[in-house]
Amino acid sequence: MTFYTFARAVSKGILKSIYRFEIEGLEHIPAEGGVLICSNHINNFDPPVVGFSIPRPVYFMAKEELFSVPVLGWAIRKSNAFPVKRGMSDRDALRKGLTILKEGNILGLFPEGTRSKTGELGKGLSGAGFFASRSNAMVVPCAIIGPYKIFHKIKVVYGKPIEITEMRKQKASAEEVTEFIMSEIHKLILENK
Repeated sequence: MTFYTFARAVSKGILKSIYRFEIEGLEHIPAEGGVLICSNHINNFDPPVVGFSIPRPVYFMAKEELFSVPVLGWAIRKSNAFPVKRGMSDRDALRKGLTILKEGNILGLFPEGTRSKTGELGKGLSGAGFFASRSNAMVVPCAIIGPYKIFHKIKVVYGKPIEITEMRKQKASAEEVTEFIMSEIHKLILENK
């Protein structure tokens, strides 16, 4: 058993004892090949929730500061997370994310870059558009609908893959692609509230 499998089982057990999860749309996630999961971000538990709800391993970008926290840094690195410097263009993190997708893996992203304090969907950063347009990965939107209150229902919905072939052909900017992805996440939230 890998550490990822172990951590995933532990987080699933703990979180499912606190919240009631309703997970929909897993059929929209391809069984193989590169997949970019783009989700809204309302709580620190969002990454493990996305991680345990998808049958395939998921890689995540995490803010660099977390990796210097004793024990936590080691655990998240072993759980398929890699560091990203926030507030600047981190070429190493962008390269790493592209490699993950090109090798046929799943990259989980929270395009807002940080948790929403209000629960409302914020503006997406250009990283999501960069990964979507520079790879051939399927782009799957995800809506996490809370709130995270003890014993309350948390709904996690994966939408149909977003069609961005035309945007790739037209060489749309990373910002434009991100905006389109965010509009699809927003639709998913509204349809499932």
